[in-house]
Formats: sequence, C-alpha cells, structure tokens
Amino acid sequence: MATPFDKIVFEAAQRVRIGWYTGQKLLAQRLAKPVKLPERLRGRDMPGRERLVADLRELLERDWRNIEAGLYAMPEDLEGGLTAELRRAVDFFSDLGAVEARRHGEAKDRVLHGAPEGRYPRYYLQNFHFQSDGYLSEASAERYDHQVEVLFGGGAAAMRRQALVPLRTALLRRNGEARAARLLDIGCGTGALLREVKRNHPRLAVTGLDLSAPYLAVAGRRLADWSRVELTEGAAEDMPFEAAVFDIVTCIYLMHELPPRTRREVAAEIARVLKPGGTLILVDSLQSGDVPDYDGLLDFFPVGFHEPYYGSYLAENFDAVLGSEFTREASDLAYFSKVLTYRRTASGENRHNM
Repeated sequence: MATPFDKIVFEAAQRVRIGWYTGQKLLAQRLAKPVKLPERLRGRDMPGRERLVADLRELLERDWRNIEAGLYAMPEDLEGGLTAELRRAVDFFSDLGAVEARRHGEAKDRVLHGAPEGRYPRYYLQNFHFQSDGYLSEASAERYDHQVEVLFGGGAAAMRRQALVPLRTALLRRNGEARAARLLDIGCGTGALLREVKRNHPRLAVTGLDLSAPYLAVAGRRLADWSRVELTEGAAEDMPFEAAVFDIVTCIYLMHELPPRTRREVAAEIARVLKPGGTLILVDSLQSGDVPDYDGLLDFFPVGFHEPYYGSYLAENFDAVLGSEFTREASDLAYFSKVLTYRRTASGENRHNM
C-alpha cells in the first residue's frame, strides 16, 4: 500500500529524472544542426515545449495513481547507480557526432553494412534512430535505453509501464492461476518491460523474443535475479514456438519499426502462438489523429530520427491488421504512446483443436 511518503519519494525522483534527461535532450539539440524539413512539413503546427511538459506531467500523475492503486510497484530509477548513469550519459554524447553525420548524410549511411548475409531480414538492417550499429552491437545495446529516455525527456519508462495495467487485468482474470500462465514479449530488446513484469509478478513465466543477440545479452543480465525467464533469438514474423502456448503476448514499440507486410505476418504469428481467450497488449507510438495537435510532430519523427516504416504505421488500422481472430478490449493514450488491449477470440479454439 503506497503511503504519503512514497508519493514524496516518487515525485522527487521523477523531478530529478526528468531534469536529468531533459537537460541532455536540450544540450543535444544545441549541439545538433537543424534538420532540413521536406516541403510537406514546412509550416506545420507542432506542440511547444510547455504543452509537452504539461503532457509529460500528466503521464507521471497517472503513473503515480497506478502505483497508489496497487496496480504496479514503485519504479527503480537510475539502474546500476549514479556512476553507471554518468557513464551512459558520456557514451551518449560520445556517439552524438556519428548520429549527426548519418542524420545529415546520404541514404546509404543509414543502412547497416557487413551484417551476416541471410541471418537478418532486410528491413532490419537499418541504423534506426541513426544510432551506431543499428541493433546489432553490444555498444548499441548498452546505449539504447538511455538514448530513448533522452528522446522522450525521461518519459519512456513511464509510458512502458502502462502495459502493466492491462497485464494485471489479464492475470486477475485467471482466478489465481497466474503462476501457470506464460507471457511472451515480442521484440523484447534489452528486457526493459520484462524486468518490470518480473518485479511485479515474479512467479509469472516469461519468454522474450528478439532478433538481436547483443540486446538479448543485456536483457539476460537485467533479468538474472529471477527464475522462469527464457530469452530466444528469432524473428517475430517466424516465431520458433508451437501453436497456442502463451496466455499473454506483449508487443512494445515494435510495430512502428516493421514494414506493412511484416506487421501482418507478425499479427498472424501472434494469433498462432496465443491461446484462445488469451490477451494481446500492444504499446506503441501515437498514430495520426489520436492527438491532433501532435500530428505534425509525428510526421516529422521519421525524418528527424530515421524510422523508415513509421509513415505507414501512422495510418495503420490494427483492428483490421489483427482481423476477426481478435477483439479489442481497451484503447488508451499515454503521452506519446497508445495502449491497445485485445482478446484472442474463441474462433481460434476451433482451429487449434481441429
């Protein structure tokens, strides 16, 4: 049960956190050259700093209300301590010059070269966010979470935690049988979500799937304190799992990095591995029209941060992508993110039991 003192601690920690990452974001912007806007983006309205700060505060207020209500535990910020956080900040700024060179360079500079031929799908071989090595090096894996927190001014972890709300609902639905449930996190990356899942539901069996061995190595270290954890290297569109073996599937900030055809292949795989009646939790970027004042900023994002498939994502209809095998239960917005919750329909039961 959260106490008034817990609230003081939470608010103080979040103020420090937001100041720390926002300060780095502002410094990085001052060190960067302005991006030349395409004609279609010139003159577009975009939310100002005051609006973004106000919306971030609203996210943190919701975060606290969830903690106060017992929906999930207080976060553990500054993972690894102050020394580790300072090291990550130094590394972030050390890599900034290379990021800027790609941002203002040629298209060929944004594609990875030298990756093992045939091991990865072509769409994956990108320097997403202009980051060095894409998702295929230890340095990138160590840098990624810090880079994303700077991008969102310290709000990324709080947005991600919103997945814990429908997760708790899905587990409560099982009438005390949570220990027998299995969760799959697709595109688990460095294990940021799975770490929060295990902190809140330590008896839950979890599996993380990702294409990047270096990112899975970081996830393994983050999850080393818990049992009932499996990490598997593989593609979301061709999962190495049997049919109908998971009770819950989470998909966190993956869909916007996939081409449209691959999104549909991933949706088919989710339908295959998720049990009838199981829960799918999608957390990803806002889409066009979710918050109309943000639409200009969303359209700028793939230009400023090299997300080659983001434009098609903005117009994607996930009800249609998932099809009749899923029923949407809930939809919610959280700062730059949206949280979609679906149930696997009973029609899948007939298919799996044939």
